[in-house]
Amino acid sequence: MNLTFLASADVSVAGAFTSMILPMVLVIGVMYFLMIRPQKKKDKELAQMRNSLEVGDIITTIGGIVGPVVSVKEDTVVIETGSERTKIRFKRWAIQSVEKLTVE
Repeated sequence: MNLTFLASADVSVAGAFTSMILPMVLVIGVMYFLMIRPQKKKDKELAQMRNSLEVGDIITTIGGIVGPVVSVKEDTVVIETGSERTKIRFKRWAIQSVEKLTVE
């Protein structure tokens, strides 16, 4: 009689362990598909946008400064802004959006 009690106790412990782990795995899986994966996709698109800069494109920085690109270097971009055509240098990571120059 004691052997059957021990055997059923082992099964219930394994079942309790599985019932605790399964929801945690599901929560991690849902977090990955709802939070981590879309953020990685957005980061990849931003990096592609920043790497495809060309002279003449109009950019907006994260600080709200708008101007055409004058020079593109390895990790910096120079833009002109204002009526006096002031040149300002920015890091690539500070670029928020790019409007491509279209030639028609």
